[in-house]
Amino acid sequence: MSSDASRPTVGAVVLTMNDRPEDFPRAMESLLAQTGIDLDVVVVGNGCVAEQVPAGVRTLALRENVGIPEGRNIGATKVKGDYLFFFDNDARLPDTDTLARLVAQFSHDPHLAYAQPRICDPVTGVTLRRWVPRLRASNPTRPGVVTVMAEGVVMIRRDAYDRAGGWPGHFFLFHEGVELAWRLWDLGTHGRYVPDIVVHHPATDPARHDTFHRLNARNRVWVARRNLPSPLVPFNLATWILITLWRVRDREALRVTLAGLREGLAGGEAGRQPLAWKTVWRLTRAGRPPIF
Repeated sequence: MSSDASRPTVGAVVLTMNDRPEDFPRAMESLLAQTGIDLDVVVVGNGCVAEQVPAGVRTLALRENVGIPEGRNIGATKVKGDYLFFFDNDARLPDTDTLARLVAQFSHDPHLAYAQPRICDPVTGVTLRRWVPRLRASNPTRPGVVTVMAEGVVMIRRDAYDRAGGWPGHFFLFHEGVELAWRLWDLGTHGRYVPDIVVHHPATDPARHDTFHRLNARNRVWVARRNLPSPLVPFNLATWILITLWRVRDREALRVTLAGLREGLAGGEAGRQPLAWKTVWRLTRAGRPPIF
């Protein structure tokens, strides 16, 4: 990882729990092979001492699993760069110029805060709906301005990330990408989905996590209560509840989801920072009014 003052600087943060012994080495190999940028990498052992780390890459061992968003926040303090790249440890960059191409997006648009590549399964080529950061996700190859992000593989302008306050660390898991994206939009910036830049990632099911239904519901409430102007909070939550009742057929999953809803309504969102009405209007014009 040589330094060249003429090249863009990228700080990359990778979290590990030593639970992906086959995927992690491939992820790191593809990251360290990137060209055209000055790359600074840290691997954060989230509740562990990171294993299988390539020589020369810095590591940081956290005593306990602090969750994905807080682990990323901590990692971001340990790397240098005008841009931050957050990279899941089971993803892979299929081309050596992937990060350089993402950085180039920012040079074309001074108001761009984050750039989202297209994530697809390396075997099937499928891009899951949840990886397409907009409501109309039927065509994952359509580029454009987006109001949320798939947080596992995303590049963010460093100064915007700092001004927005980083990821909501207390969320632990789920919806942290919505929270950070809204905060970035509230700075007067925006995000862009760049589907011609592809990153590989296995098509896993988020419900594999034991806490998925509870944290998904709790954090959805927290995102609304922390960020939306008061009149919009009930509209946002009512819409989500109706969609959930329509989608979730498993009785146990519904029970846990409702428990998470109650937990979110009980508080713990760590203070309100309501978006400006101007931001609400900008999000709406961009295709995703913040009541969905």
